[in-house]
Amino acid sequence: MANFSLSQDLGIDLGTANTLIYLKGKGIVVKEPTVVAINNRSKKIEAVGSNARQMIGRSPGNITVVRPMQGGVIADYDTTAIMMKYYLKLAQQYRSIFAGKVNVMICVPSGITMVEERAVIDAAKQAGAKHAYSITEPFAAAIGAGLPVWEPTGSLIVDIGGGTTEVAVLSMGGIVTSTSVRIAGDNMDDAIIQYVRKKYSLMIGDRTAEEVKIQLGSANGHATLPELDVRGRDLLTGLPKTVIMTPDEVTEALLDTIHAIIKAIKDALEKTPPELAGDVMERGILLSGGGALLQGLDKLIAEETNLPTFVAENPLDNVVIGTGKALEYIDQFKSHANHSSDF
Repeated sequence: MANFSLSQDLGIDLGTANTLIYLKGKGIVVKEPTVVAINNRSKKIEAVGSNARQMIGRSPGNITVVRPMQGGVIADYDTTAIMMKYYLKLAQQYRSIFAGKVNVMICVPSGITMVEERAVIDAAKQAGAKHAYSITEPFAAAIGAGLPVWEPTGSLIVDIGGGTTEVAVLSMGGIVTSTSVRIAGDNMDDAIIQYVRKKYSLMIGDRTAEEVKIQLGSANGHATLPELDVRGRDLLTGLPKTVIMTPDEVTEALLDTIHAIIKAIKDALEKTPPELAGDVMERGILLSGGGALLQGLDKLIAEETNLPTFVAENPLDNVVIGTGKALEYIDQFKSHANHSSDF
């Protein structure tokens, strides 16, 4: 493995929903949606990130808005490489040294195949990285959350992102057991869309569904707002229509997705060695990722597993912070990296 010049290096969380970049000494310097707008005629990129996200559901016929990452892996290689190149240029504005290409540490789902992992590494190099290395999302999230991943004690982390939910028990700098399912925040949005369509014959877009999830979403029906006006297109008349939704309805819509996440946690616990299971009983479960912000989810998981469950201090940023911090250990753990898919 090549030696790193830490002033040049970047940690990247290439997520299904958002892309974050961490620069040592500066912190998070890029936080943008993983969205790209493409001109269908010229095949050129019209917008990236926040500007592209604003076009979702509002773009003309000659513009297609795509999310090049699906389920935590690359769905559109060329578009992903172009998007990463754009974000790397943004990040390099904050570097104190501008000479040469950057080295990057980029996170990948723990259940990724070798082919999918290679695609991520190659895309980073095509985007302009000198050297690119991978780290699994739950391992990065655990580092970012401050869990004692290097000690001989078990820690359980659940990272609920946009495309995947990663559950892992970590000890001594590696993942002992893990479960990765492609069920997460995006599935919650889809569930809300289908629920509204079935119950109210109303078609709503992804952005509206996400807003409903944020405002009314909970695992127990106790959300911030008592109800919310939801606007969309009436499937029967084709005209604009507004319905009123309650937290209980959104909880009902999210039930299957929540249960799938809890099942993934139980599956990981069933595979955990007894000694580490004892550590997990003492330390509990730590929730990370955007999905961890769903109100009442920590309490429901605690009830279902009989384990204390907590939400990380910075659930949205843990992965990229951990990815950035992992760069500081790169020399110390070169040999580990050659024998482990975790780091």
